Amino acid sequence: MMVITACSSDGAADQPAKQAQPSASATSAALATRLRAALLPAPKGMRVAYGPEVGAFGTLDSIKQGLEAIRQTKLERPECAGATELDPAKPEVASAPAAVIAFASARGSISQAVVALPPAEFPGPLPGQCAAYKAVIKGTEVTYRTRDLAMPRQGDESRAYLTTASGADQNAQIGSVVIRRGNVVMSLMVVGQEVKRAGLLELGRLADQNLSRVAT
Repeated sequence: MMVITACSSDGAADQPAKQAQPSASATSAALATRLRAALLPAPKGMRVAYGPEVGAFGTLDSIKQGLEAIRQTKLERPECAGATELDPAKPEVASAPAAVIAFASARGSISQAVVALPPAEFPGPLPGQCAAYKAVIKGTEVTYRTRDLAMPRQGDESRAYLTTASGADQNAQIGSVVIRRGNVVMSLMVVGQEVKRAGLLELGRLADQNLSRVAT
């Protein structure tokens, strides 16, 4: 610990010692590094495709790439893009300390983010108008249909969803879980040809175990 002692110019007695306070950026960086401990290890049969990366949520490469992809997509209902997920377009979310990682295999991908946020920033329930909507991605029309998945409550709050994306004679499923413990939110997304509810909720359970070790 650094201690700074000030002396008077005329040789008077030393002033009381003052502890140096860590800068806001140093505190944020330390928190983001601690959040890394909540990230999942690579599941069996998968490899690390990205990360782990820590820093302000909105500055991380994978998050910026996701935002750019959304900007290049024509949405029937723009408010539905990521309606049930953390919104990095919001300044308070973009600046929050975070840790992210992604895994991949021939069957699909898993991405996870752990972000230090107050309870008020926990994503709300699925808006009714977002249960089904269309988007045009690189000239192909894709229909998204999302439904809530019943799950045992994890942490202080938790939600799970399953989305089916269909277009150009192809289908994919996206399973998502968000969990809050104290001032930390964990977001998990699984993408594949078929996402099974049991497997998704088991990943959520394992993620919540890790989250409980770092949540405040």
